[in-house]
Amino acid sequence: MTLEEGRRVRLTEDLGIGEAFAGEPGAVVGFLSLGAGIEGTVERVDGELPEDEEVREYRRLKALFDDYGHTMPAASRERLETEIAALEPQWAAYQERGRRVTVRVRLDNGFVLDGAHEDVLTPL
Repeated sequence: MTLEEGRRVRLTEDLGIGEAFAGEPGAVVGFLSLGAGIEGTVERVDGELPEDEEVREYRRLKALFDDYGHTMPAASRERLETEIAALEPQWAAYQERGRRVTVRVRLDNGFVLDGAHEDVLTPL
């Protein structure tokens, strides 16, 4: 999914937002929760979320194999192929999911949700 500025969106799950303190540190007086179904407008699309460690490792190992696999001893090449195969499910999930970004959304109730992962929003 690609979110754009000005696009209307709906929150797909409940979000808990921090704790509120009264007077002395550690005295919790409340917890704010935004309920699923709240709608708003995307004000800003921020940068991409970083790739998972497994995705970065898959890219590194695959590049190593593609560039130098033909020159490696058989045992090393087989071990590398095994490591790449173990990371393929994470790689496939990453490709299916596509790039993920964070956004700033002004909700209809007046709240502003900043740095929200696009995974918790759905376009209207």
